[in-house]
Formats: sequence, C-alpha cells, structure tokens
Amino acid sequence: MELTINQQSKHFDKAPESLAALLASEFTVLRKGTAVAVNNRVIPMVEWAETRLFDKDHILIITATQGG
Repeated sequence: MELTINQQSKHFDKAPESLAALLASEFTVLRKGTAVAVNNRVIPMVEWAETRLFDKDHILIITATQGG
C-alpha cells in the first residue's frame, strides 16, 4: 500500500487497519490540536478508529501551535 502523508509518499508492506492505527504507528504522541484530512476531507477524531485507508490515499496531518 502506498500513502501520501504530508506530501511525502510512504510504502507500507502491511496496510494500516485504520487511520488511528496509522497515526499510532507514525507518531509516538499526538498533541492536542491535531487535525487530520484524508483526500481533502477533515476526519473528526471520533472517526479515526473507524476510518479505513486505501491505496494512494492522501493524508494531511496538522497541529495547531501558539505564537504571535
């Protein structure tokens, strides 16, 4: 399976079971304020565990930060 994560292509021998599984494998800690979109559709956090991923999906992960 090939996924594009934040504009970088990544190959997976074994497809992640869900968006939540992908995030758990890629990030040791997800901070509050993280948002995820799959194929330009924002996925609410409560749907991460049930969101299935498919070959060639585009995933955007952003985290809000403080600043001024």
